[in-house]
Amino acid sequence: METRELRYFVAVAEELHFGRAAQRLGMAQPPLSRAISQLERRLGAALLKRDSRSVTLTEAGAVLLHEGRAALDAVEAAEHRARRAALAVTGHASVVLATKAGASSELLAKLLHAYGTEPGSVDVDVVLCGPGEQERLLRTGRADVAILHHPFDNLTGLDTEELFTEGQVAILPAGHPLSTRESVRLSEVTELPDLPLPRWPAYDGTYPDGPGPEAQSHSQLLQLTALGRTLLVVPDSARSQLNDDLVAVPIVDAPDVTTVIAWPPHSRSRAVADLVRAALRL
Repeated sequence: METRELRYFVAVAEELHFGRAAQRLGMAQPPLSRAISQLERRLGAALLKRDSRSVTLTEAGAVLLHEGRAALDAVEAAEHRARRAALAVTGHASVVLATKAGASSELLAKLLHAYGTEPGSVDVDVVLCGPGEQERLLRTGRADVAILHHPFDNLTGLDTEELFTEGQVAILPAGHPLSTRESVRLSEVTELPDLPLPRWPAYDGTYPDGPGPEAQSHSQLLQLTALGRTLLVVPDSARSQLNDDLVAVPIVDAPDVTTVIAWPPHSRSRAVADLVRAALRL
């Protein structure tokens, strides 16, 4: 199976529409349809169910979508990491650290300071990510190491070291009836009709249906919460970033969040190893 064929199939499987997939790929629809049909014949399995009104995935198609995404990520990762390895040979070594915008700035500052004391430390390019983006950057090789948060981020296939575990809080607009409570339960804050939860993007960048605002950045969500448009359920460390117009209330039955430093298991980068070692000293 060729990389090109996988890209074609993933586009169709994510769009579930040949016309939109063709537009996304920058090609005409007929050759795209032929390529998918040829792929199905070669695999001996139907990947898509087509009728005059819709396109849906078969069981085999769902498997190929999952595996295909991982394969395309691996190809992209190989390209990016090879380029950075070549730059390191020419004396332009650096390590790319991806972290969620709005995550603990204290942790990040301590980590960068600790790594700076390592002999032979190189420049650290910090990439501040939108919701869930840091895992994607790590898997595609655009980042060498990432700060992730379990159970929200998928750690499958990554090497990790735990940094700390904390509870979760609800971030509410000051003046909301629940903002004066000492604690709340998860069901109380996830079922508020006046403060619908924000919608986070899926793997392909699309948003699920629902009444809540689309999550595009942490700062945007804090402002929308202060305006009474939504609320946030976040790790307890987010308290340090709140203004007077927001209140953090502990959620007694929310699962704990474990912050980890993560990297690809096959990494041979000394900079990554030094950065992980520095994180474990915090």
